[in-house]
Amino acid sequence: VQLQAFGGGSVQPGGSLTLSCAVSRFTLDYYAIGWFRQAPEKEREGLSCIASSDGSTDYAASVKGRFTISRDKAKNTVYLQMNSLKPEDTAVYYCATDVGRSRCSGYKLVETDYWGQGTLVTVSS
Repeated sequence: VQLQAFGGGSVQPGGSLTLSCAVSRFTLDYYAIGWFRQAPEKEREGLSCIASSDGSTDYAASVKGRFTISRDKAKNTVYLQMNSLKPEDTAVYYCATDVGRSRCSGYKLVETDYWGQGTLVTVSS
């Protein structure tokens, strides 16, 4: 199981970025995928999750209405579209999967078994 997150960068407040999580050695038909972030000196927090079973999604309150998780099964990739970015969104963003489960626990994975490497998002003027 491998995941690779990319697409981070620097953006001004109010701007947008789309992160990608490319998965390999498994398909999106089987396991739920979650996005997380960790800001400096803060704990890692769950942001959003997409279930493999039906593609249902959920979001943390801090990003609901601004971030959108989606998937492209043909490309075996999960995306996180981030709009209306704020300085407090600055963090390293990670994707992860729960091997063996197709569903999420709200906006989080039930368990996190494999992580992709992080991609840095900086929101600053």
